[in-house]
Amino acid sequence: MTAVTLTGTPVVAGVGHGAVLVPGDRPHVPSDEPARDDAAELFAAAAATVAGRLQERAALASGSASEVLSATAALVQDRGLAALVAKHAKTGSGPATATSRAVDELVAMFTAAGGLMAERVTDLRDVRDRVVAELLGQPEPGVGVPSEPSVLLADDLAPADTAGLDPALVVGIAVRLGGPTSHTAIIARQLGIPCVVGVSDLPDELPDTALVDGGTGEVVLSPDPAAAASRAEADAERRAASAAWEGPGRTADGHAVQVLANVQDAKGAERAAQEPVEGFGLYRTELSFLDRPSEPTVQEQTDVYGAVLAAAGSGKVVVRTLDAGSDKPLAFADMGTEANPALGVRGLRVGRRLPELLAHQLDAVAAASQTSEATVWVMAPMVSVPSEAAAFAAECRTRGLTPGVMIETPSAALLAERVLEHVDFVSIGTNDLSQYTFAADRMSAELGDLTDPWQPGLLVLVEAVARAGERTGKPVGVCGEAAADPALACVLVGLGVTSLSCAASAVRPVGARLASVTLEQCQQAARAALAAADPASAREAVAAVLDA
Repeated sequence: MTAVTLTGTPVVAGVGHGAVLVPGDRPHVPSDEPARDDAAELFAAAAATVAGRLQERAALASGSASEVLSATAALVQDRGLAALVAKHAKTGSGPATATSRAVDELVAMFTAAGGLMAERVTDLRDVRDRVVAELLGQPEPGVGVPSEPSVLLADDLAPADTAGLDPALVVGIAVRLGGPTSHTAIIARQLGIPCVVGVSDLPDELPDTALVDGGTGEVVLSPDPAAAASRAEADAERRAASAAWEGPGRTADGHAVQVLANVQDAKGAERAAQEPVEGFGLYRTELSFLDRPSEPTVQEQTDVYGAVLAAAGSGKVVVRTLDAGSDKPLAFADMGTEANPALGVRGLRVGRRLPELLAHQLDAVAAASQTSEATVWVMAPMVSVPSEAAAFAAECRTRGLTPGVMIETPSAALLAERVLEHVDFVSIGTNDLSQYTFAADRMSAELGDLTDPWQPGLLVLVEAVARAGERTGKPVGVCGEAAADPALACVLVGLGVTSLSCAASAVRPVGARLASVTLEQCQQAARAALAAADPASAREAVAAVLDA
């Protein structure tokens, strides 16, 4: 077969070449399944078994992979789902049929609701398939374990499927759907698997072999073996060079740039600390409490935070206060039903209704920092106006904490200098900033081109914030997924960003790339990216500068 080259959105740099791997068949519910009086009880037992497996995998994983596995486990045992299954069981459906019909009902409801609810449809269908397979005594669905290095090609991947991949065997991923900040992209980045999303013309009939280039967005079907081997070998050499990087972060001419890791719990922090990081630039505190039915006590929080600070040693830890709401609902911070949760009460806004949550968390962070060697900074998510930054800073300073805020809204970016009058630093969350700048759901596959972090419009806002930092003499970091792209990291430094925080797996590639170029090259690359018409031309123009 002649080689065919397709293109999508590149999200994790690297080249993977091997046999084509596709997800296994999903279970089929027999049309004549007999009714059972104990159908609801059988569902409950199967759901508990599936949830247990997912929780076991979550315990072995870390970062985003652990998060999505735990979230899927919670969805399996959702009381609303169980109630719907019981309803269908009472009408004479067998356990598998009742499960399928209950999920179909939820899918219709979630799809109609749109937004973040619609994003859970893939998760719901994955839950259905896992429970149905258990009920029917069939093998667990999803992606099997290949016997050789393989490239995974699919329409889309359930988060639980992506989280369970072995990077030694799955060497590349390409999917028809998904955007740069989809679960597939985020987990692939954490695992270090080259990944391309939004390959809309990926055919139904697939060849035996494929190549994925997560740096260019190319997916080559039936590649020439010699050419594919050459590209993979060159990439392996680049990765080997990256693996040898030991920090600290700086350009080839000595310009210092802190390279930090994103963490969410003590286990992940301990693993990240094994990389040549200067600390943790984003500690997502809410992810330790997703499964809590009630607010943890100040002492419980102190212990959780203290374990993460201990892993950092004498490094820097930037603690983000609870980013509850939207795609991270917390039972003890329920804002009720919102028409559009992403534009609703989330992040710092939760404090308007539940001010005690922020007070208790800051008390716990302050207590944990008193017994730690780490340099502890605290930042608030979803700040939109300077007055919010001022109020948060006041709460922090009364506890002896160093205050900062996330820049995730265009308003905060445009008013960054006024925001910095009140706080000591800012960190740009490029994922949400992209979403709100382009009015494009960051999880939408159809709008992935708009939420691409290489969009010049987004980079203009990043530059504005960095310039505000320069004028006020205060540091400006980036902790969104953009910081994990080695080439884009150089652009961000050229724009004036002073620190980069990314998945631990991206630390060495980012640090090594920065060490290979000068500050002047980074600045030239930034100018080239800003002048580009679109993300693809921005990548091309920057590559020409950095590789010159």
